Amino acid sequence: MSKIAVIGGGSFGTVVANIIALNNHDVNFWMRSDELVDELNSRHENVHYLPGYIISERVVATEDMEEAVADASIIFVAVPSSSFREVVQQVVVYAPSDSMLISTTKGIEAGSFKLMSQILTEEAPLARIGVLSGPNLAKEVASKLPTGTVIASNYEEVRETVQRILCSDSFKVYTNDDMFGVELGGSLKNIYAIIAGLSAAIGMGHNTNSMLVTRGLTEMARFGRELGADPMTFLGLAGVGDLVVTCSTPLSRNYRIGQILGTGKSIEEAVKEVGQVAEGVNTVKLVKEKSDELGVDMPLVTGLYRIMYENQPIRNVVSSLTLSEQALDVEFEAKDEKVLNED
Repeated sequence: MSKIAVIGGGSFGTVVANIIALNNHDVNFWMRSDELVDELNSRHENVHYLPGYIISERVVATEDMEEAVADASIIFVAVPSSSFREVVQQVVVYAPSDSMLISTTKGIEAGSFKLMSQILTEEAPLARIGVLSGPNLAKEVASKLPTGTVIASNYEEVRETVQRILCSDSFKVYTNDDMFGVELGGSLKNIYAIIAGLSAAIGMGHNTNSMLVTRGLTEMARFGRELGADPMTFLGLAGVGDLVVTCSTPLSRNYRIGQILGTGKSIEEAVKEVGQVAEGVNTVKLVKEKSDELGVDMPLVTGLYRIMYENQPIRNVVSSLTLSEQALDVEFEAKDEKVLNED
């Protein structure tokens, strides 16, 4: 197998690097911190993000970007959206121009409303781009609890290669060619995870959570279709799959943000208490502005935005469900396709 690199020393970058290594591939693992690099190489553990998770000796950490990506044919980028472009600009200085660049980041760039695949295309026009997204809570992946993910790309070779190096008994990899829809689903679901955590904190029940998830899915598909994604993509692992898990557990950073908001604390206090990047915080504002610009009805997004940035009462997030003039339960239908059985 050609040289493989993983860029970003957070929890998900760590588990991706280790899955690849456990599949008998050597991995160069780029981390920002000297201390974390030394710790991982000596103890084979990322103490800060995944304490107790033993990492294969085939994962070698480095803070030197050139060492990490020079001659690498497959590069996974797992850094927050706020630093994604900056890091990719460092990557392309040393990486082969035609390498496979795979984003695992579930976010949107502030100021441009660019998804990470679009940033990769801009910064590395000759690279073969892909995105990885799905219901992949890092701690559960680390514990080898069964789950699945989606590799989406316009390149069949990228889909097949990532599927081959990441598939394991507990980590299944499915393919999709709607890269934009898969990536957008991973970004949008963070908003509804905040809402779900907030709803739980103020005493709403399972019925409410179910309604929030399903109406959130409708909003995601409605918004995605307006931007050019296939709304049916949101019925897959990277859409409803990721949405359900992040709206159901405090293992999701965005869900924890919502829980803290529900206690009456400010968004700044919630972010500080969680202590790690929760992409949904920035995504709420970006999607609210874009949906207003496009005229897309997103009452849940609007309700959360008003709570976070306009100091509206918390229970407005639930009552906002009734603000929409659209009363349809299901807005999209699968295309009528007949399968002919040729005997």
